[in-house]
Amino acid sequence: MKDFFGKDVLLNGDSAKKIYGAIKDLPIIDYHCHLNQYAIRDDLKFSNIGQMWLEGDHYKWRAMRMAGVDENSITGNASWKEKFFAYASVMPKLIGNPLYYMSHLELKEIFGITIPLSPATAEQIWTEANEKIKNISVRSLLKGFGIEYIATTDDPAGDLSAHGTYDGIKVCPTFRPDKLYAPTKAYLETLGSAAGRKINDLNDALICLENRLDAFIKAGCKISDHGFNDFPSSYSTYEEANETFKDFDKASEEAKDGYFGFLLDWLARLYAKRGIIMQLHYSVVRNANPGIFASQGVDRGCDIIARECTYDNVVKFLARFSDDERPEIIMYSLNPNAVPVLSNISGAFRRVKMGAAWWFNDSIEGIRINFKQVAEYALLGVFPGMLTDSRAFSSYARFDMFRRLLSDYIGDLVDKGEYDPLTAEQTAIDLAYGNIKGMLEKNA
Repeated sequence: MKDFFGKDVLLNGDSAKKIYGAIKDLPIIDYHCHLNQYAIRDDLKFSNIGQMWLEGDHYKWRAMRMAGVDENSITGNASWKEKFFAYASVMPKLIGNPLYYMSHLELKEIFGITIPLSPATAEQIWTEANEKIKNISVRSLLKGFGIEYIATTDDPAGDLSAHGTYDGIKVCPTFRPDKLYAPTKAYLETLGSAAGRKINDLNDALICLENRLDAFIKAGCKISDHGFNDFPSSYSTYEEANETFKDFDKASEEAKDGYFGFLLDWLARLYAKRGIIMQLHYSVVRNANPGIFASQGVDRGCDIIARECTYDNVVKFLARFSDDERPEIIMYSLNPNAVPVLSNISGAFRRVKMGAAWWFNDSIEGIRINFKQVAEYALLGVFPGMLTDSRAFSSYARFDMFRRLLSDYIGDLVDKGEYDPLTAEQTAIDLAYGNIKGMLEKNA
């Protein structure tokens, strides 16, 4: 029996262990997350492990709800200790769940704690972790993980004053214009104010978007992001899109779809000119629980996997651009059934890549399956690697989980005589760090 979360956890075979040794200490580039840039700028400290783990981490909230924990001990007014103990009570139920791996890797990497978390050990771990947390701040935590680059997720109207370089860590904004897909008067006033221009029509909005993108680029932005359920099925002309924009609430669903198509096309062409990577996240249903959405709002752990996207519409979008007009595109589907088809589609178009196993697929088997399917239907060798997609600073232990699984995947092929051992380590380095590093430098 192996030691509990010992040095070889998730590593099976000598080749996997050797490859892991070559990549485990590489710097981390997190090219998609939801971290708070102000907390990094101000180098905030954590009051206790409960706050570090459970403040804003909807992955853990979701698990606690499924285990029957009352809402007051999840997002309510219970103390951090009560919330931590409630999470500890759930841990034995998380057998095989990625949170079981992530949480124990966090305990090990941040606090040096190697005993299982359970109701029986919660008091001991609470005491030991909180003694060590006195010397941990946001930046010291990031430096301990070896973070090189963080791309936060930001609205075009957002404040960019906190982005910059802190203790050698680049903190850059990501341009996410999702609120323009269904524009409201209040949002257009906010965007216009940020861009210094009153928005009366679609042309004004596009000028504001371009101005704000340039401001983002000055703040270090190299990446955009887009979240939606499915690709557009039609593409309006500017004139048609402008009419929809002027009275969006009264427009037909067909007109709204065409407007979305126009906007996504326009943005993609702008990104290509500016050298901005375009991330596309889709097949997600937001806020499925109406009660929690009404009482608490968004990002509370109630988003779910949607049906597969419409593949014809994916092809239609990618085919609108020549190879010179198309930006670098990274695609993510929350529906894992779509990965083989989307990987296959990516092979028909230059500058299109499949992204990491996203969100609910960021699990032990989800990552392994993603490796296998991207390798078989596209090219794993050009894969941009891991990201956290997280709001929790402790979540960088996920990179260690990813690198262990990557080493095990490549090492298994080596051990079976199916992959060249002389190139295995360099391939792992590229997938863990080099490929995304190269993409960011190429688009600088």
